Amino acid sequence: MQNKLIFTKMNDTIVTALFENNRCMQLEFETKETSLLGNLYIGKVKNIAKNIQAAFVEIAPGKTCYLSLDEAKNPVYTSKTSSKDLVAQDELLVQVKKESMKTKNPGLTANFSLTGQYLVLTHGNTRIGFSSKLDEKTKRERKEWILPYANERYGWIVRTNAKEASKEEFLFEAEDLAAQYDSILQRAKFRTCYSVLKRSDSLCIETLKNVYHKRAEEIVTDQKDLYEEICAYEEKQPPDQRSTVTFYQDTFLTLTKLYNLERELERALKERVWLKSGAYLVIQPTEALTVIDVNTGKNIEKRTQQQNFLRINKEAAVEIARQIRLRNLSGIIIVDFVNMDTKEARDELMNDLESLLNHDPIKTTLVDMTRLGLVEITRKKRKRPLFEQIGENFFQKAVDGKTRI
Repeated sequence: MQNKLIFTKMNDTIVTALFENNRCMQLEFETKETSLLGNLYIGKVKNIAKNIQAAFVEIAPGKTCYLSLDEAKNPVYTSKTSSKDLVAQDELLVQVKKESMKTKNPGLTANFSLTGQYLVLTHGNTRIGFSSKLDEKTKRERKEWILPYANERYGWIVRTNAKEASKEEFLFEAEDLAAQYDSILQRAKFRTCYSVLKRSDSLCIETLKNVYHKRAEEIVTDQKDLYEEICAYEEKQPPDQRSTVTFYQDTFLTLTKLYNLERELERALKERVWLKSGAYLVIQPTEALTVIDVNTGKNIEKRTQQQNFLRINKEAAVEIARQIRLRNLSGIIIVDFVNMDTKEARDELMNDLESLLNHDPIKTTLVDMTRLGLVEITRKKRKRPLFEQIGENFFQKAVDGKTRI
């Protein structure tokens, strides 16, 4: 599989594009207004809403966020107003867990985490967990490596990337994350309310830390600052795991044009996605979930109807798995495939779809097919969907087919 990561800019926006076998699989945008996701603050509790079991916490003057009390069972207080559980005016460490979604405030957790390339340190959860994509042999071996670091203050999650790590690299990162944790707790004692104790990685470094980085043969950027940042990161990696980093300098043909990113973006924002067979998908995000409908469209294949429906559905499954990643869809996703009569055909489709979803670096679960034939998928929320990263005005223009960046 030939994979390539592209980092460039459109106006003041950093754009990341991941290509697998010359197909764009992911687009992400980061404006000057940097994402708060992952930032660690000293926040102040404004009030407790017992009816919804939540607290509203300020991380900056006038910047109120939502904290479920389930996410505040092991808080680190920097100022405590009483001996009670969490109350108004308490100050504590909180991390932004979810970005704001339209009318919803950013979501916080007091069970903060520190993420490395191979490990995640988890405050408030002392167990040792493993990526579901690791085989049993690797899990047993990595558990032996991390057990000496088990304690009553924090736990560990072993990431998929740990499969490729040597013991020396793995333990070096464990030491580094543990030192970061101790440093944060020590500094928190002397910092004022609203202080930022740790900022999240840049989009560039976060992308490089993710699972698919190990499958990227080449990284290309035309931005000098990003090139230097990427090179510094790659130099820390083992020689046999480094990607080729290229600084692109052609002033006549920009990276945006070379990889046709404007067109890729426009397609990724459209409601309708055509398939080679003449069938098409309709993708409609709503407040509660995303609905994907598979239509036979212009397909006039002269086979038996049921054989043709299975072929269309399998083609659609490939594109659906791609579109989920490309558009960064999350939460509940409902897919209405073309109806098929036989259980064998439905099982074949579900097996194919599950295999395709397993390639997603973000946890994606194929739940089931309902009695009405609707397929349920869930995907972990990590960042805003692509159309919200761009902005609703841009999204509407793109749907109308009028946008050019």
